[in-house]
Amino acid sequence: MRLPVLFVLATVMIDAMGIGLIMPVMPDLIQEVTDGTLGSAALWGGVLATSFAVMQFLFGPAVGALSDRFGRRPVLLVSMAVMAADYLVMAVAGTMWLLLVARIIGGIAGATQSTASAFMADISAPGKKAQNFGLVGAAFGLGFVAGPLIGGLLGELGTRAPFLAAAGLSALNFVLGLIVLPETVTDATRRPFDPRRAHPFGAFRALARLPGVRKGLLVFFICQVAVQVYPAVWAFYGKARFDWNAGTIGLTLGLFGLTMALVQGLLIRVILRVLGERGTVIYGLALNIATFLLIAFVPNGTWALVLTPVAALGGVINPALQGQLSARVGDDSQGALQGLLTSAGALSMILSPLLMTGSFALGTDPRLGLNLPAAPFLLAAVLTVLALAAFVLPRRHSVA
Repeated sequence: MRLPVLFVLATVMIDAMGIGLIMPVMPDLIQEVTDGTLGSAALWGGVLATSFAVMQFLFGPAVGALSDRFGRRPVLLVSMAVMAADYLVMAVAGTMWLLLVARIIGGIAGATQSTASAFMADISAPGKKAQNFGLVGAAFGLGFVAGPLIGGLLGELGTRAPFLAAAGLSALNFVLGLIVLPETVTDATRRPFDPRRAHPFGAFRALARLPGVRKGLLVFFICQVAVQVYPAVWAFYGKARFDWNAGTIGLTLGLFGLTMALVQGLLIRVILRVLGERGTVIYGLALNIATFLLIAFVPNGTWALVLTPVAALGGVINPALQGQLSARVGDDSQGALQGLLTSAGALSMILSPLLMTGSFALGTDPRLGLNLPAAPFLLAAVLTVLALAAFVLPRRHSVA
């Protein structure tokens, strides 16, 4: 199964790269298309980013449910083909509305992490699911790191070059999947498509009835909201506290993403072996609380740099939680579960920036007489304490 796994991980990585690949050229591209100011381009950039995240939230369960019905192979292959075409459209788009439509379609087609995780669940022995989910997380992390770097280099060739590169990568991966990807959904595990489960609210109602799933989903969502503090305010915090420039901020974010990929791809196997899934979640939550507090009160930028890779060590939470939740759901509902987790992650990407940037604005508002740029990290610590309490408190049918 090495080549099929390679295809699945490449799919996740390309989807993550596609998000970051276009970031460096978006300001110039939008100004080029609209002939407007940088400020108006930033507003349009926010609309494009939000529309992508909203589509991931709305369609994650539908994509997962379709893979439970029709199989992982057709869903992943169709997604890659659509993504290749979508990037080509963005490469030639001459209006903002066409870019917006393309980004909406990309958000739907890019909700494949659910199907990729369901594939990994299909091929995993019961005790190996969490570490294989870690591989999916590692692939996403590598894509997150590589995307902006490659996009920045290709952007020197023109604003459309990153889109053409993303289209080419998607097309090549589609060909690889066409050749090597088997179907892992059998007649015994195939589940009829139910429209009531094909949206996040219906999927939650259906799956939350299972013992322990409701609490696990709550902990997963709170953790996602908390950890989004890094992409949401790290640049603002670094500039306000340490007067970092863009290069230093990019270096620290890249270091965080690379360490996260190593943790989820390699180190998690050791931690799971020593602590088990429950102990791994508790360890990750406790480490995140400590790290948020340390970052909030570090005396200088050097210590913040040191803490950057340490913060990524908490990246074991999601794979361990996914492993626990996957074990509580039948083989015919793995896609639906992973789709719901995709929606939860997308919703956190919509809500968390509002919470974190809002708390940063309050903490640095001179009218209030405050000088607390670390307010978002204190908020993240409080949220993670709540997640830890929810996870460890004894309760009937607990995920823990």
